[in-house]
Amino acid sequence: MHNVLFPEISHLPAVKNVEECKLNCLSSCHCVAYSYNNGCSIFKGTPIYLQPSSGNELGGDFHIRISASELVGSKTNMLKKAAWIVGILDVLILLISIGLAIIRSRQSTVVLEEVHISLILFKYRDLQRATRKFSQKLGEGGFGSVFKGTLPNSTTIAVKKIRSLDQGEKQFRAEVSTLGAIQHVNLLRLRGFCVEASKRFLVYDYMPKGSLESHLFQNTSKILDWKTRYQIAIGIAKGLAYLHGNCRDCIMHFDIKPENILLDAEYNPKVADFGLAKIIGRDFSRVLTTIRGTRGYLAPEWISGEAVTPKVDVFSYGKLLFEIVSGRRNMDMLDGDDEEIRIYFPSRVAIAINKGEDLLTLLDHKLEGNAIMEELTRACKVACWCIQDDPRDRPTMGQAVQILEGVMQVDLP
Repeated sequence: MHNVLFPEISHLPAVKNVEECKLNCLSSCHCVAYSYNNGCSIFKGTPIYLQPSSGNELGGDFHIRISASELVGSKTNMLKKAAWIVGILDVLILLISIGLAIIRSRQSTVVLEEVHISLILFKYRDLQRATRKFSQKLGEGGFGSVFKGTLPNSTTIAVKKIRSLDQGEKQFRAEVSTLGAIQHVNLLRLRGFCVEASKRFLVYDYMPKGSLESHLFQNTSKILDWKTRYQIAIGIAKGLAYLHGNCRDCIMHFDIKPENILLDAEYNPKVADFGLAKIIGRDFSRVLTTIRGTRGYLAPEWISGEAVTPKVDVFSYGKLLFEIVSGRRNMDMLDGDDEEIRIYFPSRVAIAINKGEDLLTLLDHKLEGNAIMEELTRACKVACWCIQDDPRDRPTMGQAVQILEGVMQVDLP
């Protein structure tokens, strides 16, 4: 690709000429492209963010690595090679066309990654029109505000406006790279995004019942009955099990809490807000990263500075499950009038299970004892196992689903 700007450089090896730069790339399994312009630039992994060079900026040649089998072999291989080259050129022409359109509309960055091509690239003025200039605010989070909108085909959408690039660019890219590549009935669907100059927007399906937090802790006319709560708990577990075990790469959410669980018209849960999520390859079982998440849901290994695994999401899910059962926040779960004998709610649950006590006394008082005892017992056991201090003692999210559905039995916590 000629005359391209490439701001994100993975590696700058010391080489003498362009041939050595090329050999440096070919000698690394992780190198996907290289450029040589008064120095060698090696690019590793995906996605790669590129820009066509404008008139006053000098770009360079961008060399993309392809399979050796496409360059040598029989006539058949050569025909395959030609077909591949034509296909690649078609994709490049499409991407360059998008890039030129973005330049004309003063958009600054094009995300060149195949999983994003299925997403809609919205224009800022269209989002203004859909949201009536962002007049219908649904809520506000750590990195931006969410507005209700309607597309020309009458589809209702939710538009997240990223507050600032300094804080929100990393979260914006995390959302696009995770939700843009996956689909599951219990994960919030990302329809598309908008990148114009310094503006960043994410466009989702609209969830008419709002967040789980608004039903558990706020005064609403609709009280979630036990059947609905139990199905919500199973749905969240299924969504997390998919992220951990069924995607091409393992995705850790890192911020499971009621505010990040949205409900559709039938109260089906959708795991949302992937701004803190991290993708790790199947070759890795753990990752060392900075602490991320929300107080009240953080696994103990965060505090000790250990490399973390998907079991941190399991811990957060267990804390969330206690809230679904009790209707109370984790931060408010100390019980008892006498401060010397106040007992933390998860401890009360574990004690009650092991002593065979009535678990209905632990249930949200708004339900007035209306729950299926077998399901309540399963939920309490799963919650207790999920918050074990040692990650190895916690179940996987797939096992949690099986226990909640009654397929797998579990011992006393």
